[in-house]
Parts: sequence; structure tokens; C-alpha cells
Amino acid sequence: MTLEQIQAGLAEIRPRLLGFARLQLRSAAAAEDAVQDALLAAMEGAAKFSGAASLQTWVFAILKNKIIDELRRNSRNPSQADLDAEAALDEAVAGLFDERDHWADMPAAWGDPEASLEQKRFWEVMDACLTHLPASPARVFMMREFLGLETPEICKELAITTSNCWVLLHRARIGLRECLGLRWFGELAS
Repeated sequence: MTLEQIQAGLAEIRPRLLGFARLQLRSAAAAEDAVQDALLAAMEGAAKFSGAASLQTWVFAILKNKIIDELRRNSRNPSQADLDAEAALDEAVAGLFDERDHWADMPAAWGDPEASLEQKRFWEVMDACLTHLPASPARVFMMREFLGLETPEICKELAITTSNCWVLLHRARIGLRECLGLRWFGELAS
């Protein structure tokens, strides 16, 4: 692949890189910085790009590492807005569970999830739902499900306990369940 082809490919995938970084980092400025760092690293390493993987896969791997580096730098300083949003999520889901943390009312069936996953609109709604999660649960969920980190790695990077990690994953899943229920499946709409 020539340098010009790599540059054109990078320009084409930049919006997806930026969207992914925004979801994880929760800051447009931090996302822009991470994407710029990833693109710069890709351009500097263009001679090493062998084409064994697609250009998109290669650059997303670079971005993934940049995001992890940024998360490591910022994980020890949660903002008050993050803490407030997490408290709001706790309050919003409080009535969904009984005193033994079991569903008060079982969620309704969502039909055929495979058909839903194939629709581009679903991912737009999923992105919106992820964006509105509180930072801590969203970060843990993204690290686990999108970045592919294992629980011990997440705990080490964020300096949290395994129990806290599972609680944050649970909160993220509940928040996503509620948001997708409203915005995609329409089960709670009035």
C-alpha cells in the first residue's frame, strides 16, 4: 500500500475513530487528541504496515492503545459530573430490583435480537445510549466489551476491586437495557 493510499484510507476512517474515542473518553478534546495521536503514529509507522490486517483494524489497534494510555492517566481523578451522573443512574434503576437484587418485574422479551443487530440504526441508538451512561460504568463496559480487556486488566488500570468492576458492569448493562428499551425496542415508551 502506498503512502497516498494509506493517507486516503486514514481520512476515510477518521470519523469512526473519533466516534469510538468519544464514547470511551467522554471528552471531545481528549478524543480528538487520541485520534490525532493514533493517526500520527500510523503515518510514522506506515512503512511497517504490511497489509496482513486491514488498515482500519491496524489503526483501531493503535487507537485502542492510545485510549488505554489516556484512561490510565485520568482514572484516578473522576469529575464531580461523573459522580453526579453515577448517582443519578443508581437512583433511576433502584426500583427495578427487589431487596435481594433480583428483578422486581422481569424485562419483556425483545424479539429477534439478531435481526436488530443487523440494522445500522441499532448501532446509532447503542452509541447514543453508551454516550449517556455515567463515565465509570461506561468506561468499564467499553474496556470489557469493545477494547477486549479482561476483568483483572480493567481492575489494574482503573485501580478498582473485582467487586467494584462487576458492579460497574452491572450498572452499565442496566443503563443500556433501560435506554435501549426506550429508544430502540419501545417497551417503556408512553
